[in-house]
Amino acid sequence: MTSQTSQTSRRQPETEPEKPSGTAAAPVRAGRRIAELDALRGLALCGIIFINIPQTLEMFDNAGQLPDVLRVLFLGRFYPIFFLLFGIGFGIFLRSAQRRAARPRSLLLRRFAALGVAGALLHLIQPGEVLLPFAVTGVLVLIPFSYVRGRALAVSGGALTVLGVLAGVGGLGLLPGLFVLGFALADLGVHASLPRSARALAATALGAAATGTAAWALISMDLPDIAQIRLGLAFSLSMATGYAALFLLALRTPAGFVPAWVLGPMGRMALTNYVTAALLFVPIGAALDLRDSAEWTAAALLGLGILAAQALFSNLWLRAFRYGPLEWAWRCVTYWRRLPIRARRELGAA
Repeated sequence: MTSQTSQTSRRQPETEPEKPSGTAAAPVRAGRRIAELDALRGLALCGIIFINIPQTLEMFDNAGQLPDVLRVLFLGRFYPIFFLLFGIGFGIFLRSAQRRAARPRSLLLRRFAALGVAGALLHLIQPGEVLLPFAVTGVLVLIPFSYVRGRALAVSGGALTVLGVLAGVGGLGLLPGLFVLGFALADLGVHASLPRSARALAATALGAAATGTAAWALISMDLPDIAQIRLGLAFSLSMATGYAALFLLALRTPAGFVPAWVLGPMGRMALTNYVTAALLFVPIGAALDLRDSAEWTAAALLGLGILAAQALFSNLWLRAFRYGPLEWAWRCVTYWRRLPIRARRELGAA
């Protein structure tokens, strides 16, 4: 592994010192971030914004003018990655909480409640946002499945994902399965080793390419709409899997430190960046008269501008603070007390 790869593989402390038994639950300092997954989460944010802008501003009503590059490369390709990574995050959280709290699932429920409130508020300006569905799926699906462990949990996640494809209800149909699958990866510890397992990543990319090619070939046939919808979901899932595997492989190359440096801080502040993106593109899009238009170039430039600002802000913010502002508020609500946010001197470099 190159020195650059070692840099991107570095895990970063994210939490507070462990509290003695009998004291209030709090984040554990020993918990460590996996830098590759932060960068992958940042990549997902970059892809999502190019769909959220036209969707929220009702530009998809001009479906006949939807650019092929957006339809083939972006539409439905990045949300599955986002779903899986949030499932992993919730799994890591519960596994850590079980070591320190008598009722760890109560902390997870409070976490979901706070996310639901944030999602409900965001829904006022961005209908179709995913935070509220995340919270509902967390309560109704993840909490019950959290009592299942190991491979049985992974099989359950895979089965729910297949059912989500077969149900043909759209991208959110994949959410329960990918949440549980991510939860299982955290429970099995696979999330920690997979980003650095070149063979596994290469096999995953090849498998995604094979299934995606097969789905695309079937989509091109004159099949009923009910079949086309399900094939489209399978193609989206294959593309998302391929994107994730190829990106994690790219982080292992000598140039991998560049996307890790740019996207890693964005991924660490995923909640803040997801919410603030809408707070920016909704009013700016209205000022540019993008609503119900076909100004795809202007929409793309708006997305690029927001991403550039977020990349810079995230990097600068994490030089001085441990968490993003919304991530910190989320933690405070979860543990129901004010937690420190300032970075310690040894954690000053984001």
